[in-house]
Amino acid sequence: MKKLKGNLILLFCITLCGAGVQMFAQEKVKIKEALKSFDSFYDKSLRSYGIVGSSFMLIHDNRVLDKRFYGTAHIENKIPIDEKTTYHWASITKTFTAIAIMQLRDRGKLNLDDPVIKYIPELKQIHNTHGDTSEITIRQLMSHSAGFRSSTFPWGRGKEWSPAEPTKWEQITAMLPYTEVEFKPGNKFSYSNLGIVFLGRIIELVTGDDYEVYINKNIFKPLEMYRSYFDATPYYLLRHRSHSYYLLNGDLKPGRFDMNTGITVSNGGLNAPFEDMVKYMQFLLGVERDKATYDFVLKRSSLEEMWKPVLPVDWGEVPNGRNRRDFIGLSFFIEENYGMRFIGHSGGQNGFITHFYLQPETRTAYLIAFNTYVGEPGKDPSELTRQLDREIKEKLFENVFPLFKDDYKASR
Repeated sequence: MKKLKGNLILLFCITLCGAGVQMFAQEKVKIKEALKSFDSFYDKSLRSYGIVGSSFMLIHDNRVLDKRFYGTAHIENKIPIDEKTTYHWASITKTFTAIAIMQLRDRGKLNLDDPVIKYIPELKQIHNTHGDTSEITIRQLMSHSAGFRSSTFPWGRGKEWSPAEPTKWEQITAMLPYTEVEFKPGNKFSYSNLGIVFLGRIIELVTGDDYEVYINKNIFKPLEMYRSYFDATPYYLLRHRSHSYYLLNGDLKPGRFDMNTGITVSNGGLNAPFEDMVKYMQFLLGVERDKATYDFVLKRSSLEEMWKPVLPVDWGEVPNGRNRRDFIGLSFFIEENYGMRFIGHSGGQNGFITHFYLQPETRTAYLIAFNTYVGEPGKDPSELTRQLDREIKEKLFENVFPLFKDDYKASR
């Protein structure tokens, strides 16, 4: 009797396991079909919008499940987009700057609630009708709630021959008397490139390293991002460097090649190939290739602290989405959409548009980059590329990411 009972239990377990394996296999088929449909949508959309070159990768756990390379990296030199193509990631640099600040916090070098003027006394020169400038904190810089303007220059872009960004810290300080605090700090979100430049300055003052050196030593190298760099491309990587382009009314023009972001490097100076950015995504997802190394870069609890909502974000009219809500954390954006939570950041500068989103609960993420601004006369020159970026995001959020939610359940 006992033997019969044991055999029945064994048979039940085998049947249950078989059902689980079958369900898991079915989810894999669904994912494969969804990615095939997405790949077709991606290629057709890029052609339709007139994008010169683009790359895409979808990461799940420690694997790249899908990758697409489209078009041309450098028209004049006839270089196609491939796995080694280096893009300018622009404002995604901000997430590296924020991680560096959290590293210094965890090492006892600073406090997030320290007043910014403790490190940058020059800020006393700014015009502030909303209180005492000493009340502006590092935390507020990280959450874009300190009240500073978006641009680093307080005026227009100027002529083609002028620098794209201030090249020296002294140029920033010279503009501080013409800088104002636009609202009471901490009260609302207002995206500020200038505020992130202040964070970069704090990193240099606290560590004694140039910003680029600090990030290389404490983030790039531990994560083995050996082909990532700031501003001017090393000579041996020039053959992989994507050019950028502007398409307006059918007229295609090149952007600046190898643009120098100057003193604003902490705000947008990152250049990297996808193979390096995948390593960054795996670190953010917590895929434990080397837990000790990941913890050295930033312990998991500190990273997740950065993903907690600080303030709501109102982007105005944002098309698509299902019951979408947006928040800013500590330099990362949180988007609640399609019944899931996404962590992300975008970049846009000098003809490049970039984006990443990760879904921590299923350890899934995607990276995308375009080397073309497509726009319309009298409007933002990147408007149509940003529209395309949103359409691709919505396609993934609606048709691909939910399958990993089911896949994750099936694999448990």
